[in-house]
Amino acid sequence: MLDKEADLAGPGIGDYTELEKILPQDYSSLLTPKETQKAIYAVKNYIEENLCKELNLMMVSVPLIVDSESGVNDFLDRDGSRTPIQFHISNDHGKNPVDAQVVQAATKWKRMALKQFEMGVGDGLLTDMRAVRKDYFLDHDHSAYVDQWDWELAITEDQRNLDFLTDVVRKIWKVLKGAETCVQELFPQLKTDKYPNLPDELTFIHAEDILEKYPDLPRKARETAIVQENPAIFIYGIGWVLDDGYPHEMRAADYDDWVTETRSKDGRPMHGLNGDILVWNPVTKRRHELTSMGIRVNDETLKKQL
Repeated sequence: MLDKEADLAGPGIGDYTELEKILPQDYSSLLTPKETQKAIYAVKNYIEENLCKELNLMMVSVPLIVDSESGVNDFLDRDGSRTPIQFHISNDHGKNPVDAQVVQAATKWKRMALKQFEMGVGDGLLTDMRAVRKDYFLDHDHSAYVDQWDWELAITEDQRNLDFLTDVVRKIWKVLKGAETCVQELFPQLKTDKYPNLPDELTFIHAEDILEKYPDLPRKARETAIVQENPAIFIYGIGWVLDDGYPHEMRAADYDDWVTETRSKDGRPMHGLNGDILVWNPVTKRRHELTSMGIRVNDETLKKQL
């Protein structure tokens, strides 16, 4: 696919003909169904426990439904094309009705929760968020049902910089690598040359540099190309309009900061205090997103991004 504009709107391949070419025909799991469930929960428990340790987080519960008038729900992208499931609760025979929505993400709720739980600077929260995203294209790694971790950390204005972001990302990568080791100790058959281990270190790269390296490729093709060279990367600055006239990917205006001017290690002007961790997927032979994160907007950057 060479259409850069069509490739901007978030996850998924978007075409089942293309999907059939990507999915392997000879895949077989290294674990039995029972072992797979044990492995999943071992990894989830490890990641939850160690994310809390590394980032000073506490586990909290997150709502599944919210009042549609609360403004707490998220619309995922700037174009508003992904709308939440909405339903009416008559409540007390219509005397106290509520128009409710199923959450799509916990981004706004988490910021409110920091205040609700009286989190000080350096304190944070982690939740196992469940959601429904009815407008997703359903493929091998995207479902209408979402089960993901969401976390939020209270920081100071002085910590709104690339060095702080990079330090946090490295801590997260340490946890993911530890989870890999943990599950391989439980199930040694997972340690195989067929599916190589994740690298010990992430490669950090700006979205601008990836475009310069692959100027004619749309976003997901650029990502797949770069992770073949560097099998685990963190891309800085997702949302800022690049030199080809397109952002690396559409990002909601009220999530993380993609407009703040930053500097590359060699001093070149860049933009954005956010990014994604991507890895090479040896099964699908393409990029695979593990996390999407960033330093939140402040009053000034929110106005610029709206």
